Amino acid sequence: MMPDGGSQETPEEPGRQAHSTADGHLGRLRRIRERAVLGGGAGALERQHQKGKLSARERLAILLDDGSFQELGALAAHQVTDFGMSEKRFPGDGVVTGLGKINGRRVAVYAQDFTVLGGSFSQVQAQKINRVQDLALESGIPIVGLNDSGGARVQEGVRSLAAYGEVFSRNVRSSGVIPQISVIMGPCAGGAVYSPALTDFTIMVDETSAMFLTGPGVVASVTGEQVSAQELGGAGVHAGRSGNAQFEASSEAEAIELVQLLLSYLPSNTAEEAPALVTDDSPDRMDDALNSVVPADEGLAYDMRAVLESVVDAESLLEVHKGFAPNAIVAFARLDGRPVGIVANQPAVMSGVLDIDSSDKISRFVRICDVYSIPVITFVDCPGYLPGVEQEYNGVIRHGAKIIYAYCQATVPKISVTVRKAIGGSYVALSSKQMGADVTFAWPTAQIAVMGAEGAAPLINGRAIREAADPDAARDQFVEEYREQFLNPYRAADLGQIDEVIEPRETRPRLIRALEVLQTKVADTVPKKHGLFPV
Repeated sequence: MMPDGGSQETPEEPGRQAHSTADGHLGRLRRIRERAVLGGGAGALERQHQKGKLSARERLAILLDDGSFQELGALAAHQVTDFGMSEKRFPGDGVVTGLGKINGRRVAVYAQDFTVLGGSFSQVQAQKINRVQDLALESGIPIVGLNDSGGARVQEGVRSLAAYGEVFSRNVRSSGVIPQISVIMGPCAGGAVYSPALTDFTIMVDETSAMFLTGPGVVASVTGEQVSAQELGGAGVHAGRSGNAQFEASSEAEAIELVQLLLSYLPSNTAEEAPALVTDDSPDRMDDALNSVVPADEGLAYDMRAVLESVVDAESLLEVHKGFAPNAIVAFARLDGRPVGIVANQPAVMSGVLDIDSSDKISRFVRICDVYSIPVITFVDCPGYLPGVEQEYNGVIRHGAKIIYAYCQATVPKISVTVRKAIGGSYVALSSKQMGADVTFAWPTAQIAVMGAEGAAPLINGRAIREAADPDAARDQFVEEYREQFLNPYRAADLGQIDEVIEPRETRPRLIRALEVLQTKVADTVPKKHGLFPV
């Protein structure tokens, strides 16, 4: 067994002791393979387990279908001799790469091995990862990266930095062609953080993963701020505050299950359709409870998540970015077995208002659905964009424009359901007819107007209210008249902006029927190099 901390042996040296017989050749190969499987050695593996973490190979064994993994580059090792590195050569050089299957579908994978030199990113690591990136793109299959690395291998100098660039360029080349998923299962620091940021989805493991440009030590020395690794870049920070991670898992096993589940909603590449599943949930199912889910008092909240779960196939709702900007919900789900993307306001959080973070969250998800040809269904209950100095100073106009751009650009089938409020800019931005929605439904509780009654009263009838004998009564009367005249779906239906006002209980069969028609939708686009997304 190779001692921890490396060995002077190279992958070739054990073979020097072998003879030129077939047994000698096989013996040499088997010894090298055994060394590769051991990673950094039994001691390093034990320390990895003590941290609550699995090894790279253990993770891949759970992720992939049994017996499907074909490893590539298992014997590659660095050729660096500076700083005593000739004593620290390990077959595989700290990353396991190859091809396999998840639920019978082909994938490319790589898993950094923290037991080998802390999983430090080297030139050889990059070459191995680049190899599976290229194979994934050429073959049109998803790629999954399991990240567990202390950062660039300092002993290799600029070579390790240049290697990052090779990975990043392939991330960008593959973007919009094949699904790319990053799982952070340990540290991910420095330049390494940009690869996950360039992929479609990032999953982080609570307590054992962290992601930051500069670690707590550098932060303390530069700014004087004292912060732990988890406080600075733990899963909770990125899944709930920064939005850099789309999923937070409580364990490595849960993170791997999330990868398997997430891929079930996605096609292998943008030229294919996402897989449909057989479901025993009837397409004609109606839920009478939906007819009373919206409170009679428009000031009261309700949980939009309960509405979504009632409409989509049973247990098919997979929320994305659940902890980030919870005033909006984005999720994958299925309707009659077919994957759909769900966008919804959440009235139970900040009244479902749009702000900077929810704008980023919604626009990114719509673009993901569009690129993978997944229909987008939008459930609207939004009083508008959040007013305030902080929002304006931080660019709510620019961020809000992202939603408009994403919906206008998307060519997939788009259906909207106005559940309650669709006020002002939120009506326009959230998949309105003018933003390219193919079918627009509204519930009888819908309120589609330029502004709410309370705001409209002083603006439209302010003088009459002020000069009235009883201003409060005059104001109340105007509010009631405005609500009766404008805060309903029928004026919008008269104008053709709503295709049909439906009973809430009918929502599921209505959506499924509409999607059946829109399956063959063809959308014309203007030839261009690319648009200028309002980043």
